[in-house]
Amino acid sequence: MGERRNPNFRPDIGIGLRQATRVGALALLGLSVIHGLSLSGDADGSGNPFRNWQGKLSEMVGLAADNIQITGVEHHDPAQVLAAISVRPGASLVGFDAETARRQLAKLDWVESAGVQRQFPNQLIINVVERQAFAIWQNDGNFGVIDKSGTPMSGISPKSFKSLPLVTGAGANTAVAELVNQLEATPDLKAKVRAAARVGGRRWTLYLDNGVKIALPEANVPEALARADELDKSQGLLSKGITQLDLRLADEMVVALAVVEQPDTAKAKAAQ
Repeated sequence: MGERRNPNFRPDIGIGLRQATRVGALALLGLSVIHGLSLSGDADGSGNPFRNWQGKLSEMVGLAADNIQITGVEHHDPAQVLAAISVRPGASLVGFDAETARRQLAKLDWVESAGVQRQFPNQLIINVVERQAFAIWQNDGNFGVIDKSGTPMSGISPKSFKSLPLVTGAGANTAVAELVNQLEATPDLKAKVRAAARVGGRRWTLYLDNGVKIALPEANVPEALARADELDKSQGLLSKGITQLDLRLADEMVVALAVVEQPDTAKAKAAQ
């Protein structure tokens, strides 16, 4: 008896499936080999024929990073985002893990939160929420931008945020949010404040735009601010040629007057 054949069998389809399977297996094997070489560093030599083969092979099979979308980056270079997750445009995405990349971005001190999504085969969608600049902190002679929590934000020039309050001293970065909140109740006084120094980690000294200093107490700061604001509005105290207003004691106020030389004294000094 002759061999029975399936009447629905088509040799061309069978051959096509086998060829596709072999090509897919070879591509997977090639990607695995090149990926292993890349991880080991053996393919990094400039004269190595396998140099950048991972990216080229990934591009051939549609696994290269050809479509990258980055949103939310305002004060930094998007290249910093890609560098943090070790991705280069056009390079291989074999072995890329979106959750690992998200955690790497979250470690950046200027990132509040991040999301990373990979859409196969070659698209990356990256969303970054930057920390908001809140103040300029001078510490040990260095100036840096900080957010509301006091976290330093690297890679941002303080010169780009000249309108932010300047605070100095140890611990000023974590205490400035409370001070700014207390100043909100006295907007006229707040508008005159140009800098604030944290003293002994316990209290503030304010520096106004006309050079006057206001020494605040450790406690009851809102009351002291309201007192200074009222004295300025009712008597123009902060504009009467004083150099300092000391409010550290609740029941006492000390005012330091500017020294004004008399004309005769000035002439005598000039003649010497």
